[in-house]
Amino acid sequence: MNAAAAPGKQPSEPAGRKKIRPKDGWGTIVKIGAYLGKHRALLVMIIVMTVFSSILGLMGPYLLGWAIDHYFVPGDYAGLAGLIMLLGAFYLLQSLAAWLQNYWMIGVAQEAVSTMRKDLFRQLHRLPVSYYVKRQHGDMMSRVTHDIENVSQTLNTSVIQLLSSLLTFTGMLGLMLWLSPLLTVITLTIIPGMVLGMKWITARTGKYFKEQQRDLGQLNGFVEESLSAHRIVKSFSMEERMIEAFVERSGRLKVSGYWAQTYTGFIPKLMNMLNNVSFAIIAGAGGLLAINGLVSVGILVTFAEYARQFTRPLNDLANQFNTFLSAIAGAERVFAVLEEDGEERDERNAGEIRNIQGDVVLENVSFAYEKGGQTIRDVTIHARPGETVALVGPTGAGKTTIFQLLSRFYDPDEGEIRIDGRPTGTMTRSSLRRQMGFVLQDVFLFEGTIRDNIRYGRLDATDRDVERAARDANAHSFIIKLPHGYDTMLQADGAGISQGQKQLLSIARTLLADPSILLLDEATSSIDTVTEVRIQEALTRLMKGRTSFVIAHRLNTIRQADRIIVLDQGRVIEQGSHAELMEQEGFYYELNKGLREHAAQP
Repeated sequence: MNAAAAPGKQPSEPAGRKKIRPKDGWGTIVKIGAYLGKHRALLVMIIVMTVFSSILGLMGPYLLGWAIDHYFVPGDYAGLAGLIMLLGAFYLLQSLAAWLQNYWMIGVAQEAVSTMRKDLFRQLHRLPVSYYVKRQHGDMMSRVTHDIENVSQTLNTSVIQLLSSLLTFTGMLGLMLWLSPLLTVITLTIIPGMVLGMKWITARTGKYFKEQQRDLGQLNGFVEESLSAHRIVKSFSMEERMIEAFVERSGRLKVSGYWAQTYTGFIPKLMNMLNNVSFAIIAGAGGLLAINGLVSVGILVTFAEYARQFTRPLNDLANQFNTFLSAIAGAERVFAVLEEDGEERDERNAGEIRNIQGDVVLENVSFAYEKGGQTIRDVTIHARPGETVALVGPTGAGKTTIFQLLSRFYDPDEGEIRIDGRPTGTMTRSSLRRQMGFVLQDVFLFEGTIRDNIRYGRLDATDRDVERAARDANAHSFIIKLPHGYDTMLQADGAGISQGQKQLLSIARTLLADPSILLLDEATSSIDTVTEVRIQEALTRLMKGRTSFVIAHRLNTIRQADRIIVLDQGRVIEQGSHAELMEQEGFYYELNKGLREHAAQP
């Protein structure tokens, strides 16, 4: 286990870890540019202000040298005063231009990032259910929050800084060549050392910024998972194990973050050293040239000032480049999600469905989540309008998979599913799911009022419709006893009310949606007897007149079903009514006997 380094001790560089580099850095920059490009007019103004600000910034040292040669040395103090006033005006205009460019850039950056964030959130809801099966929710949250915020901070500052530094360096180099090519060549002797140093640093920072983003995403995923499962953790007394696992992941983040920041910290140290070397070279060589009359004192002062500033734009470029690398690492993770294939598009001949009767047929359906295996094989089921079909069988028999296929979260590999004689492939997924109601074991309630949670089943429902659905679901009596009745605020995932009450609200929500087909994963195994009776009564009202598929765990539900489908290892091995299957004394008979023995236990 990789523990975090002790305080004061440097983390060892993870030389054995797999190097992670941006897969397509320039491609990611182009994609970010596409978001910025939607504001071309403002971008042009930003560039104009940046150029203007850079030019004015370069004029300061030049005018200082001019003042020495033309006013200070000759003793023209009136002209010197006028030039000082002109210099003050230049700096004032430079500050105004810099403020405008930053003000406009922040607006453009926030608009671009807001659009990117909306696109990402929209994409998360377009992705198929299968996408989330092998991914931590915390890691996905990290992409929506931290990675995009990283891009936002970089766009707010780094883009302008990069452009300004590049213009300043180019302009400064041009002025230096114009003033004295010889001193310019002498000054440029530090460039090879600067380039080699920067190449060595950036070759490492890009890798560690990428690792830092990945490690942060994994840590966020682990924290989200551990907090969601805190009751399980405490039930099994696994607190210390979870802390150890957190320390391990935190240690990996510490190491990658340490080396990313350490290598980045080399940049100002390198630049300061080269800046001092450059100034010493200019002072020595320039002094000799001035003594011999090859350059004026003003030019020497201008060069000394430029030499002092010469490494600053390069330093800014290097610093912002590393910040940009961090943003690219985050943006790549965002675009990786945006470029994922969403849920398969509806077929061209797919149309909306309404007012279905509920005649459901699965004919010779086979499906596998992974290539090389089969979850269900050659399944044929026919549910007539208004019938209740119970799916029974051991864990892994394929009951939940049938639910997934009926709702088109997945499509069958072989065979066909038809509703009212029409293949589901010719129906749009959204209209198909609007005809279905789901009551599952894991009830999810949103943070908000009870009224809003029930209304989620049909957003245009009136308060009277909501109350009627709650009454039919046997939920009204407990709702009105709450402090604020239907306006009682629920915490995230319905914390604060019992599991049975959550289930009643879920049934009310489904009743309000008024679906034609029901998919019920019976959820009364952990409910007290009184609440179970209330839920069963509500389910009976819900199922009346609707085609219902029930994953059955209770004898009462199984016996009341019109048809029972017995599954084992992905195949239908028996089907019929309760009485018919009991007469056969086959798999269902033995399963039923086990259920009765279990129910009889105290």
